[in-house]
Amino acid sequence: MTSTSARPVVSLKKLCKRFGELEVLKSIDLDVRLNEKICVVGPSGSGKSTLLRCINLLERPDAGTLDAAGMHMEFGAGHRAGVSEAQEGRLRTVVGMVFQSFNLWNHMTALQNVMEAPIQVKGLSKKDAGALAESNLARVGLAGKGGAYPSQLSGGQQQRVAIARALAMEPEVMLFDEPTSALDPELVGEVLDVMEHLARDGMTMLVVTHEMGFASEVADRVVFMDQGAIVEDAPPNEFFSHPKTPRAAQFLTRVIGRSAHLTMPERG
Repeated sequence: MTSTSARPVVSLKKLCKRFGELEVLKSIDLDVRLNEKICVVGPSGSGKSTLLRCINLLERPDAGTLDAAGMHMEFGAGHRAGVSEAQEGRLRTVVGMVFQSFNLWNHMTALQNVMEAPIQVKGLSKKDAGALAESNLARVGLAGKGGAYPSQLSGGQQQRVAIARALAMEPEVMLFDEPTSALDPELVGEVLDVMEHLARDGMTMLVVTHEMGFASEVADRVVFMDQGAIVEDAPPNEFFSHPKTPRAAQFLTRVIGRSAHLTMPERG
């Protein structure tokens, strides 16, 4: 478990996001501490993915503050200048992200996909970037697959290349946006195994997931979201066994298939 005294790598205060009239995030307060593993769960449309996209500035928050990568960023009517491209670039070297869809370049090999950002963003030589890419492909169990194109890889392998690509930037924190949702059920385990290894290695992780077994085994905290708000934030044994709110209990009954005093879900 992560000590509550560890420094926050990401800190959100009163973060809000709207799409037109729809308020997708409602005054979110959340600290992600060094080496901490947080799983974000909740029904579809509750704002989970938008939360990650705001942290990585793929979506601009409409209000509140974001502290990450040594920067304090404020959003709202009084801060229209927003965030510069340089700040965005700096943020994304510290905050890595893995998406539902793999977003690999189909015309590049697995090795080239992983090499690209270290060359373009960090200015590494091709030789150094290649060595770094090979190391990270091995880290996700794909040693020897560097010459394969995405079309020659299974969905699980493609997602592991995407994880290696994010790891190659040597981020302080990794964001995972439902990384197994696009996979056939038989391929889910190989991606979760890689994520579990990263967790054991001390990687700071914020994971949006529907995999309750993974959340129960890996998370230091489970954050339950509903209708754009954080409803519960608790250790997994408390959240899964004794949810504090009727809404969380209802959600768990539906996804796990058990009623009050739920037992811990198992992987698979």
